[in-house]
Amino acid sequence: MGLTIALDAMGGDHGPLVIIPAALNALKKNSDLKLILVGDQEQLMAALQQQGVAVGERLTIQHASEQVAMDESPSQALRGKKDSSMRVAINLVKEGTASACVSAGNTGALMATARFVLKTLPGVDRPAIISTLPTMSGHTHMLDLGANVDSSAEHLFQFAVMGSVLTSAVDNIERPTIGLLNIGSEEIKGNERVKETAQLLGNSDINYVGFVEGDDIFKGSVDVVVCDGFVGNVALKTCEGVAKMLSTFMKEEFTRSPLTKLAALGATPVLNALRARMDPRNYNGASFVGLNGIVIKSHGGADELSFETAIHEAITEVEKGVPHLIGNQLESLLTERRAS
Repeated sequence: MGLTIALDAMGGDHGPLVIIPAALNALKKNSDLKLILVGDQEQLMAALQQQGVAVGERLTIQHASEQVAMDESPSQALRGKKDSSMRVAINLVKEGTASACVSAGNTGALMATARFVLKTLPGVDRPAIISTLPTMSGHTHMLDLGANVDSSAEHLFQFAVMGSVLTSAVDNIERPTIGLLNIGSEEIKGNERVKETAQLLGNSDINYVGFVEGDDIFKGSVDVVVCDGFVGNVALKTCEGVAKMLSTFMKEEFTRSPLTKLAALGATPVLNALRARMDPRNYNGASFVGLNGIVIKSHGGADELSFETAIHEAITEVEKGVPHLIGNQLESLLTERRAS
């Protein structure tokens, strides 16, 4: 089959206007890549013509008559839109026509549809959302970022396993360090669920290093930060808000007077380097781990570079066989726990 990825071409805030240019860039950089644009055939053909590109062996269209709105309820999308671009793209993964799906569409609908169509891996109770975040020393992976607002200790243990396997595969780290997000690093801190999770992790072969606090996320203290979806999503959105606030403050200060504008000119190389290191477009592409297939969620407002980054994340996970690795690791750990 080769490396074939299905793109939900109608999803997100910008749809084909962003997704098609991103797809073309990805094809230029990956000679063995094939992409399937899923969506309204007439609209996609018109968009390709505007780009001066025709469909061919490496770029094809799979028609889908419906699309899921960004504010649509997951249940409505799942039950009422069986021919949506999102559903059809995931079906292609289920059928084996595509190795992965990438969508910038409605997160809740994407998760609900992916879980219904692909099912979870053996040993996985709930899939989780994991993404890469920049740190002082490089980057870290964090999960769950919103798929599960209330998780048990067993669920958190499974998240840790899945995060460890994915990080090991995509970052080529033999034994990634795992930290459990808590209100303190001391063993006495936290609620009973977090303490129980710590015991499960401590008794496993996972490279668990203990509790980490919120500021450890961006210090790069660990390779994987584990938490439930409620805490993870709040932490992520808080960080995004702080980043926007700092950007606004810097812009205001550098444009406050002729003197500060002159200072801004002198600081341009530093500011450009800082912007490049913190550019969220370079970290776009959250993975739905725990599914029997690869589904990557792009930010809904993604531009061309952002969506292309999500495609590259899908490529990496396909090449590394992440779902297979997660399934094997969970099976091994569960067998080990039963034996003990």
